[in-house]
This record gives sequence, C-alpha cells and structure tokens, in this order.
Amino acid sequence: MELAWFKSSHSSNEGGECIEVAWRKSSYCNDKEFACVEVAETPGTVHVRDSKDKSGPQLTFSPDAWQAFVAFAATADTH
Repeated sequence: MELAWFKSSHSSNEGGECIEVAWRKSSYCNDKEFACVEVAETPGTVHVRDSKDKSGPQLTFSPDAWQAFVAFAATADTH
C-alpha cells in the first residue's frame, strides 16, 4: 500500500515544526470504484475522506471509535 504524504498548509518553507499526514487508500478499493475511502492517522485522531474528492469534507474519529467501527465492519454481513 502506497502512502501519500502532505505537508501542512500552515508550514512555511523556512523549516521548523510541520505536520505531515499519510493517507492510505482502502485495500478493498481499486481505481475504477467510486466508493473508496482513504484514512490518515494522527496522534489522537483518525481522518477519513473520499478518495475521489481529496479536497472535500473529511470525517474525524477518536482512535477508539475508529477501532470499534473497523471491528464491527469486519464482522458485518455485506450481503
């Protein structure tokens, strides 16, 4: 899985403290699918966005809430 790194828009070119986020695309997604998500984990927050609309809205979750969702989704009946 390839990570895409993005430098914070609040960072300057003069160095100093910056925040970079790596987005991971769902392993269930391929380039032709429309219902794809990307996830980026930062300390204390998990960010989720639509892979086809990278500048669009994002959802944020606590790590505990995200773990609970992933555990539920792994056991949910998809049919």
